[in-house]
Amino acid sequence: MTLATSRQSRALLRQLFDAAVAAAQPALCLPAHLPPPPKGHTIIIGAGKASAAMARALEDHWAAPLEGLVVTRYGYQVLCQRIEIMQAAHPVPDAAGLVVTQRILQTVQGLTADDLVIALISGGGSSLLVAPGAGLTLADKQNVNKALLASGATISEMNGVRRHLSAIKGGRLGAACYPAKLLTLLISDVPGDSPMDIASAGFFNNLYETSFRFCFRNFFKRRKFLKTASL
Repeated sequence: MTLATSRQSRALLRQLFDAAVAAAQPALCLPAHLPPPPKGHTIIIGAGKASAAMARALEDHWAAPLEGLVVTRYGYQVLCQRIEIMQAAHPVPDAAGLVVTQRILQTVQGLTADDLVIALISGGGSSLLVAPGAGLTLADKQNVNKALLASGATISEMNGVRRHLSAIKGGRLGAACYPAKLLTLLISDVPGDSPMDIASAGFFNNLYETSFRFCFRNFFKRRKFLKTASL
């Protein structure tokens, strides 16, 4: 391969990479999936490293009234006019994530069947949305997350555990939006793009992947995790 050919190949690969990244930008991929405005209120909630950019794209293409808030990683905020942007820690949750998650739950209370909730979800939402399950504390969730990150577990295995320790994951946040209509828009950063693996599935529930059997199978595969995590 000549030097000129090598440079051409490198330039082509760079163009392909840039095109793939550009195609996933919220301003390009999100507007085509927006529904018509509802009869009632439009409420925006969301979490993830791309959630603020998704909120801005939605605002730019939504002429009707809307309100809500999303949480993104520190330093990933984007200026929005009608949607409040909050920040919290990633990949280990912090107190700010705990507070904003409670605010999001309050935001979707008391809605009606005429209302619409649009959830803007992307990678990173698992740690940004934090609501410890019964009997657990934020410190418990932090310790488990650190152990999971050090265990070598896949994202699917980690999120299977997270769903069992959460008051909102595994479809529970979606259930809290009832009886409003719910539209979830996701930008994936996980292999296979399974909705169960994006932000630990706050708006989806797969009976097997939310089962104790799924988690225990992964515990035995990751004995190192059992030695490093304790509640």
